[in-house]
Parts: sequence; C-alpha cells; structure tokens
Amino acid sequence: CLSKSVLCFSVSLLYCSFFLAGFCSAVCVEVPSETEAVQGTHMKLLCISCMKREEVTASTVVEWFYRPEGGKDEPIYEYRKTNHEFPSRFSGRLQWNGSKDMQDVSITVLNVTLNDSGIYTCNITREFEFEIHRPVFTSSRLIHLTVVEEAGEDFTSVISEIMMYILLVFLTLWLLIEMVYCYRKVSKAEEAAQENATDYLAIPSENKENCAVPVEE
Repeated sequence: CLSKSVLCFSVSLLYCSFFLAGFCSAVCVEVPSETEAVQGTHMKLLCISCMKREEVTASTVVEWFYRPEGGKDEPIYEYRKTNHEFPSRFSGRLQWNGSKDMQDVSITVLNVTLNDSGIYTCNITREFEFEIHRPVFTSSRLIHLTVVEEAGEDFTSVISEIMMYILLVFLTLWLLIEMVYCYRKVSKAEEAAQENATDYLAIPSENKENCAVPVEE
C-alpha cells in the first residue's frame, strides 16, 4: 500500500517535471534582471527581447548605456555584427553574454565596484528581412542597479527555504499516515484470519465432519 502510494507520487512529480521542462524550453520568457550586486563579484545585466519564430531572420543592433546618479547616459557597449566596448569606467570589465539567436543580449560587468551603481539601458534595434519590406522595431530595457559591500539575506531565498521545509514536513506526515493506515489494515486482516481459525478449532470433531462437503459420485 505504501510503496504504491510513493510510486504514484513519484510518477506524478516526474510527469510534471517533463511537462514543465518541455513547456519552458519552447517559450522565450522576458525575465527581468536582478537589481542588486555585491562589490567584487560579477554581475550579469539581463536583457531579453523575444522574437516569434517567423521573425528570427533579422539583423540586430544592441546598445548599452550607463547613467550615474544625477548624470547623463554614456555608451559603454555595442553589438553590431561584432562586439565593441566604448572607453569608459567599465573598460576591460564588460563581457558579452548574448545568445546566438539574439533574443538574449545580456552583458556581464566583471569585478563590480560601488561606483557601478546607476541606471543601465539596453536598446535593441531589429531590421526584419521580409521579401516585400524591411520593417525596423526598437525596444528598451532599464536596469536600476545598486551595488552593496556585503550580500544581505535574500528574502526570496528565505521564503523558498521555508516552503521547502514545510513541504518536507507535509510529505513526512503524509507518509507516516499512509504507514499507519496500511499497518492497521494488515493488522485487522490478520486478526480476522486468527478469529476464523480459532472459531474453526473450537468446533467439535463431529460438527467438523458434518461441515464437510459430501463428494458426489
């Protein structure tokens, strides 16, 4: 009984995992970038601009800008068939992390400093290559980055850990309930079998012979 329940639960989890994995892999999701970095670490500035399958044939230009607090936008990085890094405070610290299909046009800032806090702008310009015309579409992403000296306790990770422990406790209780239920069911079956055997032994010998089924020739 217990092994059957555990097997069903495992199969359900496996099915959901395959379903979600297949669904996520077939869809481009424009996930927002993280907005807090720790000094001395590498920070990926996530910029995703999804395209439909029929729009994949396109030339893409990506421009990254940085604006300090109270300052103006200054170009720091550009992708126009090739990568180009502009002279700035980020010189030698920018790394391209875009995908081949140019739906992910992210960059990574290496060895983040406290002076890297500010607003980062990701501009995407696409010229689609259709037979009749070549339309141009543009989009922008803003990332308000704050650099801290030490990593603080992430509220999301704390909630995730709490939910994980709650799930583990729930599954443990559920398994215990299943074990108790199965144990009681088996115990009742054994008690019933013992009672039947005791009742049979308590019957006199002559009654046992009368209870026997006559054999017809």
